[in-house]
Amino acid sequence: MGQRDLVAAWEQAFAAAGLPLAYSEGKRRTPQISLAAPLPQGVTSDWELGDMFFAERVAPDQAMKAATAHLPAGIAPVSVRELGAAGPSLQSQLRWAEYEVTVPAEGLARDGVAGRIEEMLAAESLMAEYRRETKVRQYDLRPLIISIDIESWDAQSFCLRMRLRAEPETTGRADQVLIALRLPPATRIHRRRLYLEESQPVVIAYRRSGEQDG
Repeated sequence: MGQRDLVAAWEQAFAAAGLPLAYSEGKRRTPQISLAAPLPQGVTSDWELGDMFFAERVAPDQAMKAATAHLPAGIAPVSVRELGAAGPSLQSQLRWAEYEVTVPAEGLARDGVAGRIEEMLAAESLMAEYRRETKVRQYDLRPLIISIDIESWDAQSFCLRMRLRAEPETTGRADQVLIALRLPPATRIHRRRLYLEESQPVVIAYRRSGEQDG
């Protein structure tokens, strides 16, 4: 499912459960559901984060329990908590993502792949290009890579753990890393976790006061 499909699924679930989801007040009313990071098409995940805003207060646990019954197969809430409406957005706090990437091992040796990874991590820059329809964007991939490790290896496939930047305008993609490593396309890309900036409670309170963070 794409990001729009995922937001629509939550919107429909809340509506079916009779929950007062909040909407924007513009010409085109949109549900106030904000996901931390778009999930690329074909990538699976068990660690997505989202902000859901309601027009009136609802008990978090009861809301999730009611909505769960109306969600499509494969989507299930894991935990929920009330944060209030004045806190920082998820997108502004997001820093990096961790991926599990399964790659065919045929014709490859573990030492050879490890050498390519070492060479990549030692590079100061790594120019790459991203194609979407007719548009081509060139960028430096290296600052977006935090770490890459070989987690497992057998005769059929091997698994890489990638930690990639996931900030606005500076998001690393696992498939682009594989291209830069001269590896075949992944048979599976799974997002394990999203990591947020850890702010001290006093800092959050300071930001909420409306003063400029110094």
